[in-house]
Amino acid sequence: MNSNDIVPHSGHSMTPSPGAVEVPAIVVTAGVNARFAYAEFFGDEIANDFTRRAYRHAVHRFLAWCDTQGIELARIPPGTVGQYIRSLVTCDGRPAAKPTQKLHLAAIRKFFDTMVQRHAIVLNPAASVRGPKFRSTVGKTPAAASAQARTLLHSIDTSHIVGLRDRAILGILMYTACRVGAVAKLRRGDFYTDGQQWYLRLDEKGGNQRIIPCRHDLQGYIHEYIAAFGDAFDEGSPLFRSVRGRTRQLTQRACQAKDIHRMVKRKLKAANLPTILTCHSFRATTATDLLEQGVPLDDVQELLGHADPRTTRLYDRRDRLVTRNIVERITI
Repeated sequence: MNSNDIVPHSGHSMTPSPGAVEVPAIVVTAGVNARFAYAEFFGDEIANDFTRRAYRHAVHRFLAWCDTQGIELARIPPGTVGQYIRSLVTCDGRPAAKPTQKLHLAAIRKFFDTMVQRHAIVLNPAASVRGPKFRSTVGKTPAAASAQARTLLHSIDTSHIVGLRDRAILGILMYTACRVGAVAKLRRGDFYTDGQQWYLRLDEKGGNQRIIPCRHDLQGYIHEYIAAFGDAFDEGSPLFRSVRGRTRQLTQRACQAKDIHRMVKRKLKAANLPTILTCHSFRATTATDLLEQGVPLDDVQELLGHADPRTTRLYDRRDRLVTRNIVERITI
């Protein structure tokens, strides 16, 4: 479920305009401290761009709801926050999923923490609100089979530089199990060698930096792409550039994560593979492939950059295969 589909129980959508970053009126009228806290929270406190967008959406929605209720920023009671979280529903009237409720509550709680620290309000109205209990043992991200991943990789037309770029991007997603945001942030200097081995330096979520060795074929993909580019790469320039329309010419601008998402969807469709798969699917594919080979969970956890092994297990699809084998034996 997309959090953009969530509306308060009143049924009125209060989604901010696309790309809008205007300070909500309820914050403006609350005074200088509130405006300062708002700017600080969405400026420096949240390092990850995706988290910032999700939190801004959740906070804006809650503040808009408070505005319609005639509640001032400094006078929001805890019961109101709990009521709001429990009343979140989808646009078609279904209750919001528990993970969505937890995300909205986390955003609101952290936002008001900053408001308290900057003396815009006295108490955090979300501090004592308890979110719904939720525990997931199986990840929801659809995973590609290893054969599907190979088919996709080998389907790329590498007779031009855009194809070489796309193959290198897909290779990184598959052979490092990194997130698409880390690929988009790569600079030329992040692909380097110590004289014996080539490495990728990945800037992952939460400010974590990981250094992953390149396997020989991935190393070749990236070298072929760089060689085809022609112009000398500056160490600080984007490794993967966007395409100028349909010209098969690369610009000086970096690929954005959304550009890579769209590219992967196009390649999946062209290869007659399920378009339900995403860039994130390859993390699950890689994790499952390694675990099937007997690689220890701790090593797979290290590759994926997880702090908790329970998170790594969410990417393991072996249990789904076992379950399917069992249900197919039912003779009803």
